[in-house]
Amino acid sequence: MIGKCLFPVAGYGTRFLPATKSMPKEMLPIVNKPLVQYGVEEAIEAGMTNCAFVTGRGKRAIADHFDTSYELEHQIAGSTKEQHLEGIREVMERGVFTTVRQRSMRGLGHAILTGKPLIGSEPFGVVLSDDLCLNSEGAGVLSQMTSLYEEFRCSIVAIQKVSPAEISHYGAVAGPTERDGLIRVSQMVEKPTPEQAPSNFAVIGRYILTPDIFDILRDMPPDDRGEIQLTDALKVQASEGRVLAYEFEGIRFDCGQVPGFVEATQYVFEHHYGQN
Repeated sequence: MIGKCLFPVAGYGTRFLPATKSMPKEMLPIVNKPLVQYGVEEAIEAGMTNCAFVTGRGKRAIADHFDTSYELEHQIAGSTKEQHLEGIREVMERGVFTTVRQRSMRGLGHAILTGKPLIGSEPFGVVLSDDLCLNSEGAGVLSQMTSLYEEFRCSIVAIQKVSPAEISHYGAVAGPTERDGLIRVSQMVEKPTPEQAPSNFAVIGRYILTPDIFDILRDMPPDDRGEIQLTDALKVQASEGRVLAYEFEGIRFDCGQVPGFVEATQYVFEHHYGQN
């Protein structure tokens, strides 16, 4: 039902300078796999095999990663090193990869609007690669959200409880409980102070959006920083129809911050490589 997923990957990654001076932050590896590949694998698992990247200057490495490297493959053909390419080869075989460039950094809402030519007029997923989401017990977060979309046919955001001290880094949502683990959004505040926050449910980087979001974003005035915020567009959708917030199953690491990146690396190493 949902075949496309949008990846806004145009950011500068300044928190990881100087590593990101000439390398996209989305290509930073968690052990031996770049962050963006984890997100693409999650999307493909959910049936979103058309992966659309909203890129910027200096981001060519992302497109190259999902393309064949003939020289490398020739050099390691027939050796034991070739097995390390099996995962990315499977991703490349199952996925279709397209790109469009965001020429100016004007917020997440603007990045999503920039991706409209790649999405068209159909519901789609959104993955922010900074958020690494893993679920060793079952389906990935996007697969969980896709099942909800089939039932409710509206925009859905993934949420996670955070401490009051952390809520100012996120969008916070509140509203009546639809059922266990599912909230019908009536309030949404971008980066509130602990006192302003309507709850400690934070929006994390997984969304399913209905295509009317593009028309809302196109008419959305920029905020005082000149950015178009997805949060504002979702509030319009919530007031005119329905937006659901889903407390997903699994574990999430904030890899946009150095501590979260290190924590994710340790977790993946211990759970997937520590036994080797």
